[in-house]
Parts: sequence; C-alpha cells; structure tokens
Amino acid sequence: MDSVIDRAFAAALYGDGDDGLDTGASLLAAAPDTDADLRRRGEEYLHRAWRHGWQPADVIRLVRRDLDDPHVRLVADLIRGETARYAHLPPRWPAQLADLGPHGEPARDRDRFTRATVHLQLYRLLLRLPPIEPAGPPPGDTVPGPVQGEPRALTRVRALLAKAEATGYPEEAEALTAKAQELMARHSLDEALLAARTHAKDVPTACRIGVDAPYETAKAILLDAVAAANHCRAVWSEAYGFSTVVGFDSDLESVELLHTSLLVQGTAAMTRAEAGQRAAGRKRTKTFRQAFLMAYAHRIGGRLAEAGEHAVREAAAEAGGESREAASLLPVLAARDVAVTDHTERMFPETTTTRVRGVTDAEGWHHGTAAADRAHVTPRDRRGGPALP
Repeated sequence: MDSVIDRAFAAALYGDGDDGLDTGASLLAAAPDTDADLRRRGEEYLHRAWRHGWQPADVIRLVRRDLDDPHVRLVADLIRGETARYAHLPPRWPAQLADLGPHGEPARDRDRFTRATVHLQLYRLLLRLPPIEPAGPPPGDTVPGPVQGEPRALTRVRALLAKAEATGYPEEAEALTAKAQELMARHSLDEALLAARTHAKDVPTACRIGVDAPYETAKAILLDAVAAANHCRAVWSEAYGFSTVVGFDSDLESVELLHTSLLVQGTAAMTRAEAGQRAAGRKRTKTFRQAFLMAYAHRIGGRLAEAGEHAVREAAAEAGGESREAASLLPVLAARDVAVTDHTERMFPETTTTRVRGVTDAEGWHHGTAAADRAHVTPRDRRGGPALP
C-alpha cells in the first residue's frame, strides 16, 4: 500500500497543473508524521542532482530564477543537511556552501498546507533536473589533497579589483585594474612554466559561472572574452543560467576574478552614462542598456586579446630572449591550449552558435565602447603589464 508521501508525490510531481499540487499539499498537511520523510526525500533529490553533474550554486541559481524566496531558503537548508554527511567535499563546494546565507528552514510560521506546497514545488523542479556535463567530481568521490591557501598573487589581485570597483574616479580604477591584470598575467605564466619544469600532472578542469538576466547575452559574451584571454574556453548553457569555463585551475581563478570585476565596473559605468543621458533630457530604455553592455563586451574582448599577446612577448623578453625559459614559453602555452580544447570537446561534443540580436541604440553602443576603453586592458608601459594571457 502506498504511503501518504508516495500518494502526495504521485499527485504533485508528475503533472504541470496546480490541481495535483493542491491535492499533494492537502495530503501532507493532514499528516504531520510525514515531515521527517518529506525532508529526507528532498535530500535524496539533491543527491541525485549531484550525481547528474549539478553543484549547489547551480541549483540555488535555478531555484532563485524559477521559484520564489521561500523555495530558495528551503533548498539552501536541504543542501546544508545533505552535504553535511560527506567527510570530504569537492574543491569548489565549500565556497558555494558559504554563500548559501543564514541557517534555518524557512516558513515554520506558515500553515502546513503552504509549507507543503513550497516543498512540492521545489521537489518538482529538482526531480526534473536533467543530467548535465559534470564540472568536477560529486561529493563522496573526492580524494582529499593537501590544504592550500589562495596564492599571494591572487589575494593581492582580489584586493586591487575591490578597490577598482569601489572608487568613483575612473583614472584610479584604471590604474588599479591595470596592476591587477599585470599580477594575473605573471601568475598565469609562472604557473605554466612551473608545471612544465616539474613535469606536474596538471590537467584542465572546469567551473561554472552564473550568467544572470537581464542582458545575459552581453554578459555571456564578456565572460567568453575573459575566458579566451586566459587560455580557457567558455560554453554558455542559456537554459540554466550559467557558463561552464574549462581551463587550468590558476587560469580559472583569474577568469572568475576579472569577469566579476569587469561586470561590476561595466554596470557602474552604464549607470553613470544613463544619469548623464537623463540630465541632458534624453530618456534611455532597455535598448540603451543592452547596446551599452554589448559594446562593452565586444570592445573588452578585442583589447584582452591584444593584451594576451603582449603579455607573452613581455614575459619572453624578461626571461632573456633566447634563453631556455623563453624558448620553452610558447610551446608550453600551446600545449596547454591544446589540452583545454580537447577537454572542452570531450565535455561538450556538440555545441551551437548563438545568434546575437542587432543593437539598435547608437548612443548606448558609443558609451559602452568608451567605458571599455577606460577599463585600460593594454599596458601604458612595460611596468603596467597586460592582463590574462
């Protein structure tokens, strides 16, 4: 004989309408002794999601997009409970768990019917999560390695970019970003040469970065540009609100840092441009913002590509021109590019090209291009090194 949980789930989770949800919630509301089993079932759906390639940040992002705040709080609470059972977690998971927010299952003051409805709506979404390309091992399959702190160079980069985002002076932001780019470029090259000299078994891996609405096409293009400049590859999964970035660990960290900072700086520049337009008596709309971010992403991409080429030339010159290290630099980078491309093609054997809609606001395009130029991604001299080879 089916349990109350089974009958509630049969009614609520396998249909599209609200009638089944109401039936299932009514069954659960009338059976207080099902609460523990209801929670256990939710953790089982999460365990299934991890085995299908999903990670905590992916699930939170999708729930936040498709459902409401009570569902976000509920799934965060379930994630904490489910992941607490593992002795070791994959490398990027602790940071994702730290971003879940305050503890505590939500809405205990709600009536039982409303609480049951929230659970069933969430579980219906979790049940329908399809298998996706894994960006790392699931919990339980992780072999613990030595605990390592963040490299000092990236700690300094993070601090410089935070200052660049906070300042209201474009010239200061420009100088701080340029210095951060110099440090990231040197860190990336040093990591590549060290791996080659020590014959380390360094292989590409992957991470996911959210690409949220609105203007997600422009944001995905910006991320793709930053990834390419760092010898990484980005594949956008529009339906799920993220891009998967494939590359070596040190380069992935740089992509995450720089993409976030450029997006913050670009959004701030867009806000200032809109204020100027309004002050001049011209009302700007969604088309202005879309054109601004598209131009910003396009221009940043071109300048980052130039910066990457310059960084390699500078590193070779500083290494001594024809010295052994300089001679080995280009083959090392080429081998890493091939490894990243191969790994990407294995993860995503079939990809499609996204058609970008035409930009209709010339003022938005002009201001976005100007903002990208102010980001200063090429060095002014040999000491103001370029970003992200």
